[in-house]
Amino acid sequence: MMRKVLVFLALIGFAFALLPLAYRAGVADEPNALATAYLERAPAELATANVVTAIVVSYRGFDTLGEVAVLFAATAGVGALLTKKRLGSAGARAPRKEATEVLGTAARLLTSLLALFGVYIFTHGHLTPGGGFQGGVVIATAVLLNILARPQSHLAHGLMTAVESLSGAAYVALGLLGAFLAWGFLDPRALPLGELGKLVSAGAIPLIYSVVGLKVGAELSGILEALKGDRE
Repeated sequence: MMRKVLVFLALIGFAFALLPLAYRAGVADEPNALATAYLERAPAELATANVVTAIVVSYRGFDTLGEVAVLFAATAGVGALLTKKRLGSAGARAPRKEATEVLGTAARLLTSLLALFGVYIFTHGHLTPGGGFQGGVVIATAVLLNILARPQSHLAHGLMTAVESLSGAAYVALGLLGAFLAWGFLDPRALPLGELGKLVSAGAIPLIYSVVGLKVGAELSGILEALKGDRE
């Protein structure tokens, strides 16, 4: 009983601590000075219709670099823990059941469409809501569906590793390209901006989102393969 009371009091204290932040949050139709600056500058400076993309990829590009690094660390940690668990376990594994006809048919129809939709999301992130992380997650969803439908199959581990490594290297290279040819790390103006609203526009942003999407998709797919737990 005392434990529940302490937890309740802690939650009340936490709520009161956050209360001042609620008053400072403002309202959606009245952006603060920083948000106003982003809304006004992004279309003109970066030729991107999606202002969120301009903020995530360019203005706060170092944050995105940190998120990619965190995802890589999480992938490596999950792989290491599951490998250690498999090495320490004894006994034969139970045979995996084959997927039902409904699941198998759905997987054959939807896997390619999901992968294509993921590519669409990160190649159009500068025009519509979406981006590299969202597109990568959709690609990993296609991999998950394939794993459920074909539990005996295996991902091409070497290919996934190559895609992940090359995408990470390309991301850093695009960042350095902006530092040398434009005004800072991950500045998309290192490449021609093009015309606002067109697919080929926003400078290097479509390329940045593409390599992020491939890296996220490869890393999450690697986690799913590790969770399956039967790779030799």
